[in-house]
Amino acid sequence: MCLNCQLPQFDHEKSDSFADRLVNALNEGALCVMLSIGHRTQLFDHLEKLGRVSSAELADGAGLNERYVREWLNALVVSKVIDYHPHDRTYSLPDEHASWLTRGSTEGNISVFAQYIPMMGTVEDDIIDCFRNGGGVPYEKFPRFHEVMAEDSGQTVLASLTEHILPLIPGLEEKLEQGIKVLDVGCGRGRAITLLAELYPHSTFVGVDLSAEAIEYATREATKKGLRNVDFQIRDVTDFDQQDSHARYDFITTFDAVHDQAKPLNVLKGINRTLTDDGIYLMQDIHGSSEVQNNMDHPVGPLLYTLSTTHCMTVSLAQGGDGLGTMWGQEKAQELLTEAGFTDIVIHQLEHDFQNDYYVIKK
Repeated sequence: MCLNCQLPQFDHEKSDSFADRLVNALNEGALCVMLSIGHRTQLFDHLEKLGRVSSAELADGAGLNERYVREWLNALVVSKVIDYHPHDRTYSLPDEHASWLTRGSTEGNISVFAQYIPMMGTVEDDIIDCFRNGGGVPYEKFPRFHEVMAEDSGQTVLASLTEHILPLIPGLEEKLEQGIKVLDVGCGRGRAITLLAELYPHSTFVGVDLSAEAIEYATREATKKGLRNVDFQIRDVTDFDQQDSHARYDFITTFDAVHDQAKPLNVLKGINRTLTDDGIYLMQDIHGSSEVQNNMDHPVGPLLYTLSTTHCMTVSLAQGGDGLGTMWGQEKAQELLTEAGFTDIVIHQLEHDFQNDYYVIKK
């Protein structure tokens, strides 16, 4: 027995600081729920349009119940998001805050991303069951997932597709204008590939996804736009490397889709097999490292690991998959791409998008 050894002193300052952080986390988590509600009900948009208003005027303008609107407003007043004017009981949204919260946002609508917090909370009981018994939570347990992802990609992909993403590949836009064959794997609601089909009528496009709801939505939208050069297909790509298809594509894309596949390596091998010899594969996926210690300063690290636990990892495991998770990282991505047969891998980061990496890949 070591008589001179002493237990470390309890650091009360550290304990108090951590307690303050936890209380702040409770407030910020609650704020995310209110931001999500404000986005889904379009209250932020109406508040920006109407200017300084009473709760009754805002509720009337938005076609909502005044009592609920008033309580929502007060939650955001004490969160210092909305300004309150007590002498006439009116509310206003500062322009500087509106620039991050409305559909007309020039900076990027953060309330879109806030939707992930309450959405993931709806499967908490299922996730806890997985903690105890293993397995996963299937896609059908997430009824709003593709809707939110479509809004997410609308900001990270659609807004920068022609100006920033396509120029990463020299000569690609000219080839698209002339006419090539394009495949989008895990296309979701197909917003990216639909936009490309509109912009490049001489090229042909195919989008595949496991979700029937997403494919039906994408097909309806393409039909509304009168597009004849895009086709959406319900397809499970778990065994994409073995699927009997003679189709070859000049350009293949995946937007935030590989890491939550059941068998990511099979998907990548299938992409390699269906890509023409001189074709290009563009993979957008989450920016991060495969090693957690390298993600300590990631600006949204806690959010991404949480989304991984409550969606990306678990939907893969629900299919008996690998469960790579959101933060599979550059190291694992390059390992799997190499194993899939790719030899030329270049990783780009875009200044406006700290959340994603853009891989330009050749055989």
